[in-house]
Amino acid sequence: MSTARFSRPRRSAEQTREHILTVAGVLFYREGIRATGVDTVAARAGVAPPTLYRLFASKDALVAAYVDRCSTSYQLRLTAASKPSAGTARERVLAVFDAFTDEALSDSCRGCPFQLVLSEYPDPDSEAHVRAVAHKAWLRALFHDLVRDLAEDAPVSDPNGLAEHLALVAEGIYSSVQALGSTGPARHGRACAEALLDSASAAC
Repeated sequence: MSTARFSRPRRSAEQTREHILTVAGVLFYREGIRATGVDTVAARAGVAPPTLYRLFASKDALVAAYVDRCSTSYQLRLTAASKPSAGTARERVLAVFDAFTDEALSDSCRGCPFQLVLSEYPDPDSEAHVRAVAHKAWLRALFHDLVRDLAEDAPVSDPNGLAEHLALVAEGIYSSVQALGSTGPARHGRACAEALLDSASAAC
């Protein structure tokens, strides 16, 4: 009796790159970027280190790609949650906080991935730092856009200040859950946002 031999389908370079990024993302987020070596990523991904280095010139390049991947994922989720068809401007703002809260209170959350990157890459010229800051700038701009839409529906006192306060609360949700867990203040992020929206409307 002959034994059939089965071989694993070969991945394309792009598929291999995405697989490595998926594995690296889990390791970087759970165990820390500096604590996770390239050899560990390669071993967990089931690829040889030279294969990894053909796709990512260095660990810094791998980390930068990881940050970009995280940013794309967050942007897709938050853009979908706050799209015009999702409801009124107020509902869209709160939908962003619902998305943050769902993520922050999940068992898998250990804090904001971008804050973690910034803590491990404090050099403002490093590519990982630059890209993490770019994501934070995108989120800040999202709140400004949403508050601008809010002001078109009803008067808002100090729209710029409101947008900045909302961005600060969003940052606080992740900072809080990293230190105090899901039973701490993070669960009240949406209520804080509602209070800010109410206050901005009442002051007009």
